[in-house]
Formats: sequence, C-alpha cells, structure tokens
Amino acid sequence: MILTYEKASAADIESVYGLCKKLINAYEDKSLIDYEKVLRWVKNKLNDSIDEYTVVYADGTKAGYYHFFKNDDGIDELDDLYIFTEFQNKGIGTQVIKKCIASSGSELMLYVFIKNEGAVSLYERLGFKIEKCVGSTRYIMKYKK
Repeated sequence: MILTYEKASAADIESVYGLCKKLINAYEDKSLIDYEKVLRWVKNKLNDSIDEYTVVYADGTKAGYYHFFKNDDGIDELDDLYIFTEFQNKGIGTQVIKKCIASSGSELMLYVFIKNEGAVSLYERLGFKIEKCVGSTRYIMKYKK
C-alpha cells in the first residue's frame, strides 16, 4: 500500500471533527467534562489550525488525517491521528507514526485515551513510553531518540 500526503483544507473540518467526536464518545468519561464545551473547543481548534493537518491517502483513497506540530513547549507533538475504520489494521497508522518520528527532534509526544488500548499498544510497540496520566482518562506518551 502506497501512502501519499496532502495538506488538509477547510473542506476537511467536518470529517476531522466527526472522527474526534467519535473518539471522545468512545473513550472519554463524559461525567467528568463539559461535553458541549469540549466539542466547541475541538471545532474552534480545527477552524484555527486545519491547514496544519495532513490528509493521508492509501493507494489514492483518503484513509485518514494527522496533525504533527511543534507545541508551545517546543516539543514535537502528534496531536491527532485518525485512520478511517476501513483502513485500520493495515499498517497505515504505523507508517504515519514512523514518518512523524523520523521528522521529529529529540522527542515526540502525544496524548492518548487510556481506554484506547489498541492505540496505546501500537505506540508502545513503536517505542513510546507512558510519561504520566492526565486526569483519569488520558496518558501522555513520549518517544525519545
């Protein structure tokens, strides 16, 4: 499977928003958050930064999105990684993560829902270590070169 990449555009906002909302619904403890406020924050973040997102194509078909950037602490961060369900378990996420690792400086960090065991396992297989818990629902994981 050949992966290609393209900059996301405003036309991708609703798709990325839907993927993020799906993860929140699946893995967040909604009794601990102001759900509507979180969704507004996600929408505002996407409106402000969609041009920093990348569309992933697998053999020419849109397969997902990711957002890789340098955060306010100057650390490379994989902020969002969404692979469409029909493209999961085909090595696409692994290739994207390896691309981010290769492009990062001395370390790469990300947030992941604790209950998203498949994602946590994938990151661990690729060398990420759990750094700390954030609240009761997410880990910060880091890869250090």
